[in-house]
Amino acid sequence: MKYSILGKTGLNVSRIGFGGIPIQQLDQKDANRLIGKSIDLGINFFDTARGYTISENLIGEALEGKRESVYLATKSMARDKEGMKKEIETSLNNLKTEYIDLYQLHNVPSLQELEKVMATGGALEALLEYKEKTMIKHIGITSHSIEVIEKALEYDIFETIQYPYNAIETQAEDIFKRAYENNIGIIVMKPFAGGAITNVNGALKFILEKEYITCAIPGMCSIEQLEENVKAAENPILKEKEREELLKEARELGDTFCRRCGYCQPCPEGINIHMMFILESYYRRYNLQGWAVDRYEKLPSKASNCIKCGLCETKCPYNLPIRTMLESVKDLFE
Repeated sequence: MKYSILGKTGLNVSRIGFGGIPIQQLDQKDANRLIGKSIDLGINFFDTARGYTISENLIGEALEGKRESVYLATKSMARDKEGMKKEIETSLNNLKTEYIDLYQLHNVPSLQELEKVMATGGALEALLEYKEKTMIKHIGITSHSIEVIEKALEYDIFETIQYPYNAIETQAEDIFKRAYENNIGIIVMKPFAGGAITNVNGALKFILEKEYITCAIPGMCSIEQLEENVKAAENPILKEKEREELLKEARELGDTFCRRCGYCQPCPEGINIHMMFILESYYRRYNLQGWAVDRYEKLPSKASNCIKCGLCETKCPYNLPIRTMLESVKDLFE
């Protein structure tokens, strides 16, 4: 395993981290086995979230007696101070730890939401309070919005950013380089484009060959997936033929793959368009049907609310057939 310093946090993390979404599918015995093997293979960075149902609990239990050998990262979508304080306490309890190495503002979708968490009484105040108590060591932010990440780089408080990046979604390259120059740790989520890319080895090498990227956090729920992911870190340089094969697959996916850029928004019917496709991906590719259905049902506006006005398609820079894609989401969930 190769390691890299996670920006100004100073943490020396494995370049392949452990993404905590798919572990929800496992029982505790299998989670213990998978996490134990991850540590044996050199992984020392574990990323989970309050929103990943039992992921924190599984990881916390599996790391008993091993806590000091790893770095724990989690995150919450709480936006106010009191809500975030409750979330932090829950994370500490679930993870069975006295401190969390990296706590992140999770999935901040817009500049308006960023202003809310940064304002007086916002979630950031809770993070700073717990950092003062040393119960949180470092603070980061995650988003699917380039605009939000770009704005976040203006604040000294954020030590890491987490954003999707893969052979299809490369829109963050300039932002990543700027973050690297400012000693901000760069964590890549969705390295396989939500499971759409099947060339696992090539996909990870595509990311890790870029030295300005600190680490990638592929989700995994089996020893086979773990070993395949770790293998990519041994020599993270794509050969020309490997690059051609990967980019060919990326091009073929490009006709119907949402890159979550947000240019299609706002929808006049209030549909969170890219969230439709994220939940579809969790359902079809991550084997998290129950979790995806639960989240879909809680959305205030669903795919069936689409009136097929086509406004979103006029703004999409990738010319995706969004109306047809939303129809597919509706058929899946409704």
